[in-house]
Amino acid sequence: MHHLSRRTLLAATTAGVAATALSAAPAQASKGLSDKTLKKIISGMSLEEKVGQLFVMRVYGHSADAPDQADIDANLKEIGVRTADELIDKYKLGGIIYFQWAHNVRDPHQIADLSNGIQRAGQRQPSRIPLLIATDQEHGIVCRVGKPATLFPGAMALGAGGSHGDAREAGQIAGAELRALGIVQDYAPDADVNVNPANPVIGVRSFGADPDAVAGLVAAQVKGYQSAGIASTAKHFPGHGDTATDSHTGLPVITHTREQWEQLDRPSFEAAIAAGIDSIMTAHIVVPALDPAEDPATLSRPILTGILREQLGYDGVVITDSLGMEGVRTKYGDARVPVLALRAGVDQLLNPPTLDVSWNAVLDAVKSGELAEARLDESILRILRLKAKLGLFKAKELYVSHGGVDRTVGTAAHLAAADRIAERTTTLLVNKEKLLPLSRRTHRNVLVLGANPASPSLSDGPPITVIGAALTERGFSAAVLATGTAPSQAVIDQAVAAAAGKDAVVIATYNVTAGSAQQKLVNAVAATGVPVVTLSVRNPYDVAHLGAADAHVAAYSWIDVELRAAVRVLTGAAKPRGRLPVPVQRADDPTQVLCPIGYGLRY
Repeated sequence: MHHLSRRTLLAATTAGVAATALSAAPAQASKGLSDKTLKKIISGMSLEEKVGQLFVMRVYGHSADAPDQADIDANLKEIGVRTADELIDKYKLGGIIYFQWAHNVRDPHQIADLSNGIQRAGQRQPSRIPLLIATDQEHGIVCRVGKPATLFPGAMALGAGGSHGDAREAGQIAGAELRALGIVQDYAPDADVNVNPANPVIGVRSFGADPDAVAGLVAAQVKGYQSAGIASTAKHFPGHGDTATDSHTGLPVITHTREQWEQLDRPSFEAAIAAGIDSIMTAHIVVPALDPAEDPATLSRPILTGILREQLGYDGVVITDSLGMEGVRTKYGDARVPVLALRAGVDQLLNPPTLDVSWNAVLDAVKSGELAEARLDESILRILRLKAKLGLFKAKELYVSHGGVDRTVGTAAHLAAADRIAERTTTLLVNKEKLLPLSRRTHRNVLVLGANPASPSLSDGPPITVIGAALTERGFSAAVLATGTAPSQAVIDQAVAAAAGKDAVVIATYNVTAGSAQQKLVNAVAATGVPVVTLSVRNPYDVAHLGAADAHVAAYSWIDVELRAAVRVLTGAAKPRGRLPVPVQRADDPTQVLCPIGYGLRY
């Protein structure tokens, strides 16, 4: 990883601070309420309010009190209430999580109004405790709030850029925009070290495969987010970077020895804690070396209390990954999971599949004496400390305004920063006979083929459309043909026919595997003799399977800002500056490295 000089780093960071000074929250010191005050609030809470305070829940609808009928129906079916208002009233919730599929995030003014409506519902409860409104805004491939908000490169792209200043600035701007929308907790950054190329769930969500490089970038992002007045969340403890199973659909087992865990997975979480991280999210993974009982980490006292609290000395908020995921549900029923999580050392219970079951299970466990009420108070104190630190007990900081949204979200300065940062991440891995950069004089007529993964970003359109438009903007003549992630022979034949007479073909690839249809497409087009440039729009490992391509560029995600930066590199408007943050193994012999960490060509 190449380090910027201290001066450049300071300059970059100061530029970031200047860009967001208007929107950053005031200094933290003045905000906290004393533990004595917070304990007084807790002593006045009913048991039901205490139980509710531990839960963070989804809710359908764009409005807290007047959602669309379809969202009312979905709420009734899944949660037994009609609206966010009723949900907070019935269950005295401590937090709400926003999702696109729950229709929470249509546009910035609507999001701000929804946030205000949720906080007003909280203020109508007897204890008048503000809610933590949260979302998964990792940037890159995991983004809940899309355009016109500023969208940044994701973690692995920032890993390729290698700049702590850029990572921090991206976090600060992203954090300031979320805060302006009333979102005060971001489930980012991902602190997993992605050492398994076949990882189905993390991959480009990780900063890379080098534990020290990842630790430095995690710390920079945490400081960036939290300087903007929001809570940052490092995930997924104790480390989800070496799994071959997706914990959404199964229960992964990590076979690291204790020593391997110390070397690989620990440094990034330790760095987040040293940077003052507000919350840490657990992983639904089994690590036998850390807990021989083979419970998922979310439910493991040896992992959460023994290692995270006692060994790493962390006393902030611990939140579970979604309790609706299969990984946490395989071993115990939904009624046992929240109780076991609290016994393990968790503070916040995220998005249980059936809130009624989970909420009542915690209530019953306290009534039966299985969980001491004092144990709940411990977690609630941590949650309230965080809410106080964020200034939420002050009305002027609890509510947001349309004016604040307009001054902060998607501003020209923020968008320019995203472009600048993205340009430093694009990584050139192959450039046979110096095909790149493409010149308009010699390669004017370009065909764009490839995969169009669903946009995570409410963007300008499918990825290859964005690539085509960016080429056109640079004076090329671009035709676009979507071939998908698994093109049939008929589609491959169509692509070959379309390539005839073209000066170059750009193919967007998405997680290519040996013998896959995407590989066949690249081979078939390359066999016509037309120069082929492949652009991986997710995992950089694609290059190992694309020997037939004349040039290969890694973009690490398919969001617009990343694709447009890649096109600037392809066409020579920008120089390739990214370096691989993960090694790429050879396809024919995975024990051999094709491209090592730090690899990246220049021109």
